[in-house]
Amino acid sequence: MLTKFETKSHRVKGLAFHPTRPWILASLHNGVIQLWDYRMCTLLDRYDEHDGPVRGIEFHSNQPLFVSGGDDYKIKVWNYKQKRCLFSLLGHLDYIRTTFFHKEYPWIISCSDDQTIRIWNWQSRTCVSVLTGHNHYVMCAQFHPTEDLVASASLDQTIRIWDISGLRKKTVSPGAQGLEERLKNPNTTDLFGVADAVVKHVLEGHDRGVNWVAFHPTMPLLVSASDDRQVKLWRMNDSKAWEVDTCRGHFNNVSSAIFHPHQELILSNSEDRTIKVWDMTRRSAINSFRRETDRFWALAAHPTLSVFAAGHDSGMLVFKLERERPAYAVHLNTLFYAKDRFVRAYEYGTSKDVPVMATRRNGNNQYRSGPHVLSYNAAENAILLCSNTTNPDTAYYELFAVPKTTDPTNPEVVEGKRSSGVAAVWVARNRFAVLDKSHQLVIKNLRNEVTKKIDCPSCDTIFFASTGHLLLKDAEGVTLYDVQQRRALKTVRITKAKYVVWSPDMSHVALLGRNALVVCNRKLQTVCTVNENVRVKSAAWDEGGVLVYTTSNHIKYALPNGDHGIIRTLDLPIYITMVKGGNVYCLDRDAKTRVLTVDPTEYKFKLALINRKYEEVLYMVRNAKLVGQSIIAYVQQKGYPEVALRFVKDERTRFGLALECGNIEVALESARTLDDKLCWDKLAEAALMQGNHQVVEMAYQRTKNFERLSFLYLITGNMDKLRKMAKIAEIRKDVSSQYHNVLYTGDVTERVKILKGVGQETLAYLTAATHGLDQEAEVLGQSLKTRLDKLPEVHPHAKLLQPPPPILYLEANWPLLTVSKGYFDSSIATKTSGMAADLETEVEPEGWGDDAQLNLEEDGTVAESKETGDVIEGEEGGGWEVEEPLELPPDLEVESAAGDNQSGYFIPPTKGPSPTQNWVNNSPLPGDHVMAGSFDTAMRLLNEQVGVVTFAPYKPLFLSAFAQSRVTFSALPLLPPLTSYPQRNWKEATARSGLPVVPVKLSALVQMLQVAYQLTTAGKFQEAVAKFHHILLSITLLAVDSKSEATEAQQLMAICREYILGLSLEITRKDLPKESLDEQKRSAEMAAYFTHCELQPIHLILTLRTALNLFYKLRNFKTAASFARKLLELGPKPDVAAQTRKILQACDKTPTDTYNLLYDEHNPFVTCGASYKPIYRGKPQDKCPLCQASYLPEHKGIVCRVCQVAGVGKDTKGLMIRIEK
Repeated sequence: MLTKFETKSHRVKGLAFHPTRPWILASLHNGVIQLWDYRMCTLLDRYDEHDGPVRGIEFHSNQPLFVSGGDDYKIKVWNYKQKRCLFSLLGHLDYIRTTFFHKEYPWIISCSDDQTIRIWNWQSRTCVSVLTGHNHYVMCAQFHPTEDLVASASLDQTIRIWDISGLRKKTVSPGAQGLEERLKNPNTTDLFGVADAVVKHVLEGHDRGVNWVAFHPTMPLLVSASDDRQVKLWRMNDSKAWEVDTCRGHFNNVSSAIFHPHQELILSNSEDRTIKVWDMTRRSAINSFRRETDRFWALAAHPTLSVFAAGHDSGMLVFKLERERPAYAVHLNTLFYAKDRFVRAYEYGTSKDVPVMATRRNGNNQYRSGPHVLSYNAAENAILLCSNTTNPDTAYYELFAVPKTTDPTNPEVVEGKRSSGVAAVWVARNRFAVLDKSHQLVIKNLRNEVTKKIDCPSCDTIFFASTGHLLLKDAEGVTLYDVQQRRALKTVRITKAKYVVWSPDMSHVALLGRNALVVCNRKLQTVCTVNENVRVKSAAWDEGGVLVYTTSNHIKYALPNGDHGIIRTLDLPIYITMVKGGNVYCLDRDAKTRVLTVDPTEYKFKLALINRKYEEVLYMVRNAKLVGQSIIAYVQQKGYPEVALRFVKDERTRFGLALECGNIEVALESARTLDDKLCWDKLAEAALMQGNHQVVEMAYQRTKNFERLSFLYLITGNMDKLRKMAKIAEIRKDVSSQYHNVLYTGDVTERVKILKGVGQETLAYLTAATHGLDQEAEVLGQSLKTRLDKLPEVHPHAKLLQPPPPILYLEANWPLLTVSKGYFDSSIATKTSGMAADLETEVEPEGWGDDAQLNLEEDGTVAESKETGDVIEGEEGGGWEVEEPLELPPDLEVESAAGDNQSGYFIPPTKGPSPTQNWVNNSPLPGDHVMAGSFDTAMRLLNEQVGVVTFAPYKPLFLSAFAQSRVTFSALPLLPPLTSYPQRNWKEATARSGLPVVPVKLSALVQMLQVAYQLTTAGKFQEAVAKFHHILLSITLLAVDSKSEATEAQQLMAICREYILGLSLEITRKDLPKESLDEQKRSAEMAAYFTHCELQPIHLILTLRTALNLFYKLRNFKTAASFARKLLELGPKPDVAAQTRKILQACDKTPTDTYNLLYDEHNPFVTCGASYKPIYRGKPQDKCPLCQASYLPEHKGIVCRVCQVAGVGKDTKGLMIRIEK
């Protein structure tokens, strides 16, 4: 007997299983009803409305109801969902012994010590029949499972079988059977009515009172239990009933007896403290279970599962008669398992399932003939089958040689070599180990002959470990034992280990206990431990090294680090044999092969995250549907909040995660959506810690935090915006803020004006006189003389309140230390590339001016524009003429050079070379020479490498870089300052191999590119060209470490070239007169050339709209239609797309060009940087050696119009920004 669950309580008098849920009701002698979950071993509820012992209890088969009957003469119907008693049925005059629901009709049957049996309708809450006839206490009464019969047992020593078909016909609406009878005899009238219940059979055979009677679920049999210590088996038919046999063996009153729902067995319990199992065919007891002190009173069987319950004096126990786990073994792609008397083979790939051999049934009197453990030896094609190991005296094993060929329809019966033994497992190719009943280890060969005996540590059973090794299991743990050396290698503690599952490569092993599992490596060193609240049933290893295991109600997984979770729920327990991809191959309790589909994404994602396989993580993040708070919490707990951002949709949660992982860009997006003051404050604080002052500025503007905004402009040296802040303070009439802002800017005149305006004329006079504003001081002095006897004296040594002027306006964000970014910082980002335009696609069409707008009448003619004027007056740089330029924060962080200030060089007696001289000697990069202050060699390198001939544009870049090359600090008081030279290779540099820090970082240029994109979208073409030109020249001073960075720098230069060329062309086009036809044709040609520059999609949409409108106005409909199609392919806004389709329809009506222009869209070309004419493929051209802009041959030797520094057509070596190692 396998005890699954046990309780301690008062005497249990009644038991009932729920038909579908793992629940059991126990009615106690003290009047309490307990509802238990026997799978989770928890008390769910208790009901205590009965007064006195409760003996009858039963669940309804499909309603949330149960019925109880007690010694208080009451039958109570309960709703366990509402947790209350619905009503009580009164009518019995003495103790109620049993209560049962009918399987189909709304009836309850009860029996009582008042010698009656009553049938109740629980829907109408009335008694529909009273069955009388017994002349002593009626101890039990039950409905037949399928027929209109009732069986009752009484202390009058009789069992009565009642026919209640009359009651069914009388009280229940006619079903199929009743309707057929009515149709056969439509004119039949019952003159005297039909009796509700009549006695069909009276069974006499017991010598004393009968305590229990029960029907067989499928056969015409009954079983009864009596005070005469006997269990009787009865058979019946329509005409008679008779006694079949008597089971003798109990030594006291037999309390109850029931049939096994699936096997030919009878279970009975008695006041002699035993539960006995009887074989129906042999009428003999095949097993007996005894308690030392408790008498048994009740017995119940689950209607579908092989689970039983017994109530005794101190509680109850839920048990199974046998282990239902099938015996199986897996070898490569084949599953060997025992079913009935066959050993079958199941192939996982083809699902082919055939018997490989048949075994003879054993001759013992155990009720289970199947084996408990199966071991397969692939080398010898042999199988070991082991029986029940719980009883060492009856345990045995059998050795079989599997036939090489077999007939699936008629498998060969194989005679096995059988011997006694608790366990048997293979330890070598032709040897197996046996643990005999004295628990001594014996090694045997294939002839089942003993080769040697080993004195091993005391153990309960043995498991296979590897060739020459065993796992010995005892009550405390499992020990790895070397059979050859005869010594224990390692012990791991696990209580009640039941099974061992090795990974396919034998690198890990899972030890399965009752409520826990331990994962170890091959040396039995613990990797992780997982504890469960329910029983662990089976386990198998996934292809990726994840342990997939089952409990009573779940399929779960366990990762090597101890993390575990649920994959799916189960209706019934299964036993996993193999896991492949999303399929779980398993056996159920009937030894039937099943394949369950599961989703392994969650545990594969966690495993990849643990193993740092970030490519797999990234793939699953982008392609798999990973959702749920558990995933978000998991990746956040493991230190990957940037990954959690991929799953979170709630903006407030995204905002918190973005701040946690330092992703200011995502936090900014969420803050814009939330638009909450608290969020903006948190964002400003986080951005300020990173030095992202542009986001800080935006946050302060959104929250109108003017004081902090002013201080931010002060420390970044933005004097223009400080003056604007002073004007804003004046508008807000905040005099204190206005005075602070003019103090920051050093505007003395404004300070005097403010002091005068607030009535502080004395302070105004002193301020003006101190700062040398004599005229203003004289006016104020005259005003003060009328009120004061003496003017205040100006201090002769007064210090002027002038702030230090900013040396450099910090346009970019503050530099950061170079740190190694996480894998997801660049891969999992909201934008695709740092050099892609970080812009919204929402662009106002008005920003294009007249060229961007084309209003068509119904007939396709061009409507006159109501507005004239190209550029808003007073607006800098007309450009696209967007009234409110889009201001977006930069998308990438600025990373400054990593490197600590390094000082304290050893000074030898003779002065050595300066570090800057070493920089010149060690590096061929122009930027390093600029940092060293060697401008001559830097210019020579630029001339040789990229053909620079004009160096005036480089002057501010050279000076700015040189200012960053050294640090001056005060070492000791009264001593001259010391100078240090920061180096980028300070970790490995020697005294003569140093290199300077990088004057400009590639990431800073990429961020500056975003600003240039914004200027382009805003229509400020002149400023955008200047910004692109600054980026292009700064690239020549870079110093990068990797080839990928060098390639990225070349791409950045190409972007700058295309934008400078295109914007310069557009600026020239807008300045051309457009009076004559030739001028209009030239304007259209230049607009067409602009569309061939490689721009970002948002800007390309704008260029195509301009070219489309100009060509349509020229009535070159064929080319205009081509522009319209290109524009629609880019996916513009719905209104722009609708207007474009309208133009396209008009062009398709007349698909011709009125004028011939110098433009062939089908012939690839590049635009000359000087003449702005096309240079078609195959035509001679010269290129700028720096920016690679193309020119017609007649322009060779001029200074490039794009980069403005290099000579066109000059032969050079090529730009170097990376030192080859």
